[in-house]
Amino acid sequence: MQKKFLIIGLTLIFVCIAAFLIYHVVVNANIFKCTPSIAVDEEAMLLDKAQKLFADGELLKTRDLYQMIIEKFPNSKNIIKMQEALDNVNMAILFSSIPARDSLVYEVQKGDSLSKLAKKFNTTIELISKANNLKNYTIRLGQALKITKAVFSIVVDKSQNILTLKSDGHILKTYRVSTGKNSSTPVGNFKIATKVVNPVWYTQGAVVPPDSPNNILGSRWLGISKPGYGIHGTLDPQSIGKSVTAGCVRMNNTDVEELYSIVPEGIEVVIVD
Repeated sequence: MQKKFLIIGLTLIFVCIAAFLIYHVVVNANIFKCTPSIAVDEEAMLLDKAQKLFADGELLKTRDLYQMIIEKFPNSKNIIKMQEALDNVNMAILFSSIPARDSLVYEVQKGDSLSKLAKKFNTTIELISKANNLKNYTIRLGQALKITKAVFSIVVDKSQNILTLKSDGHILKTYRVSTGKNSSTPVGNFKIATKVVNPVWYTQGAVVPPDSPNNILGSRWLGISKPGYGIHGTLDPQSIGKSVTAGCVRMNNTDVEELYSIVPEGIEVVIVD
């Protein structure tokens, strides 16, 4: 009889242990199953919050939130859209009067002009004008101006056909570009040497004016310190993203016009394979 009770007791203990183990396996499986859903819900909630902040004009908070989302969800299927949204917010801040960590407020003094201020602070007339919503590039004595003091630089990645604009070493915006066929775009460290609006194209045996449909340089030219090479616009937007140029870096006209307005002569341009 005692042996029978012992067998029954051991059987009950075994059943209890098995039930305990099965319960925890099921619970843990459900947790793991729900984790992706929870992550997706959190990402969607944060993106919705970022969009509302942007709509309310809270650009600095929007930028910080997008940066946090990208860091938290680096493998998200929305990562490209999130990066584009962050790029747009960065540009909106740069071209606004909102004080930022890389800017200062300057009071216009007697004898000041936009060209003098641009040279003094190593920035551009266009950037000062856009950030302060100036009309006809005119300033007045005592006027408070937001001036960007950031050091800009450019990195061109030939393998991805991507141009990255940096501000004090931080990514400000990325652009799709075209580079040279047969790896003809030079690699190395250069500087922006010249800037030209509506450039003339000097080609073999011809001088092509800026208004000609045969001028391949588009609306802007940023020549680098290697003679004959530069960053310019295009008449063929379908070519962007490909390795098809004679060695220059080609951008959409709207993109090169934006870049032109931001970067002064003398900034670093690094081109890598």
